[in-house]
Amino acid sequence: MASSASGMEEVRSSVLTPLKLVGLVCIFLALCLDIGAVLSPAWVTADNQYYLSLWESCRKPANHWLCESTLQSDWQIATLALLLGGAAIILIAFLVGLISICVGSRRRFYRPVAVMLFAAVVLQVCGLVLYPIKFIETVTLKIYHEFNWGYGLAWGATIFSFGGAILYCLNPKNYEDYY
Repeated sequence: MASSASGMEEVRSSVLTPLKLVGLVCIFLALCLDIGAVLSPAWVTADNQYYLSLWESCRKPANHWLCESTLQSDWQIATLALLLGGAAIILIAFLVGLISICVGSRRRFYRPVAVMLFAAVVLQVCGLVLYPIKFIETVTLKIYHEFNWGYGLAWGATIFSFGGAILYCLNPKNYEDYY
């Protein structure tokens, strides 16, 4: 008696697991938050008298704003380079993750995406720690300054990148068989 399963072959295909999909969403959110943070005019503000972004510094001594480029200061250029480098790596990781959805064998892309995201997190944390340290060191604080929503968006992007990296680090062999 021949086995009824002899005509059937078990085809092992890599299914898209919910954790990897959530990881891809985390990467997309990190990318969006990074774009918002880099383009934000409000990284540091002070009582509607002063604001500082990654691109320009503006103060209001009278009734009009005086703005100048921040790209003359080494620490601000370094912060911008670290954040843009991290954002570029996140973009590449997102594209690799998106392409891996379209390709049948996704497992080989998990580790490179996770490594890229961890590298982006390191770059962005360095930039986000450098920024307030050098700001407080170089600016004379005559009025109350606060770090505003642009700085917060950059931290949000870093946190989502870290979350995506963790999700892409999870071993697919442990849970893919259940989906």
